[in-house]
Amino acid sequence: MARAYMTEAESETARGEVDGRPGPAPSSAVRFRRVIARLGGEGRWRRGLLLALFSVLVALLMALHSRVPNRVGNLGSLLETFLPWAGLAIPLLLLAALLRRSATALVALLLPAVVWVDMFGGLVTDKRGTGGDLTVVTHNVNADNPDPAGTARQLARSGAEVLALQELPGRSVAEYEKALADAYPHHTVQGTVGLWSKYPIDDAGPVDIGIGWTRAMRATVATPKGDVAVYGAHLPSVRVKFEAGFTARQRDVASDLLGEAIVAEPVGRVVLLGDLNGTMNDRALASVTSQMRSTQGAAGDGFGFSWPASFPMARIDQIMVKGVEPVSSWTLPPTASDHLPLAASVRW
Repeated sequence: MARAYMTEAESETARGEVDGRPGPAPSSAVRFRRVIARLGGEGRWRRGLLLALFSVLVALLMALHSRVPNRVGNLGSLLETFLPWAGLAIPLLLLAALLRRSATALVALLLPAVVWVDMFGGLVTDKRGTGGDLTVVTHNVNADNPDPAGTARQLARSGAEVLALQELPGRSVAEYEKALADAYPHHTVQGTVGLWSKYPIDDAGPVDIGIGWTRAMRATVATPKGDVAVYGAHLPSVRVKFEAGFTARQRDVASDLLGEAIVAEPVGRVVLLGDLNGTMNDRALASVTSQMRSTQGAAGDGFGFSWPASFPMARIDQIMVKGVEPVSSWTLPPTASDHLPLAASVRW
């Protein structure tokens, strides 16, 4: 029968002592078992393997989001629209690992945490500067806005030199013009998008984005520091449908045409203001985002989510620039619209 106890000599040998003198050094396997024991036993490493696997999958989903195919329901674009929210899995997995008392799950959780910080950590810091040569505002005012005049007056109080509005219904244009006339002596409305400026506007006209009516425009604004080409755009909306997934084909085509217009722009300084119905992470907007900088990413504070105004979850409204340097970028207080207005200052 095996003994259920150890003699004093055997105990000393297990501790690495023989006759009071140091015995042979314990093997690597023995040292590893001792470490495991100090960390709570091998059980804590064997538990939570499924949680650890889920952590790895979350990390891969974020790091390889561009590999998620768009062929079926534009799932890749849908993921990229809300990609920062994938980080919510991290505290949930942390809680589960602690409840499960799994050392393996805790260690595996480092992987998605590092990936998320690498991708979005720079956005959570405040990079806003002061000053700038030009301040701009963009706002989707919502065609069903119950208070156009109040929204216009609120935007005018921002002090921006250039203001771009999208989703302007014909029945409300006169109200916006009247409310903004004192602060912005120059303006142009092209279809459902409009531009108001404290400086003269030249060469204003529509930009064809292939949807059959005007939802994008371009104008030259003559500022005291020099001309800047300003684009106002409202790309087609996207829908999430059970039977069709994330339907965005018309938006994607419009983005490509807008990108081509900006590539051909002869003025060196360019500002794009608008509701693009997509985020900077969305590959479908690459024809635009690849050639311009997001003011929020370069000089903002936080993610700057703009939609929906009641609980912002995505920044589908954008201020992007090239040929000028972003100084600061921020969201403005809510209006009667379902979008938040965005503002940015830039310098030459």
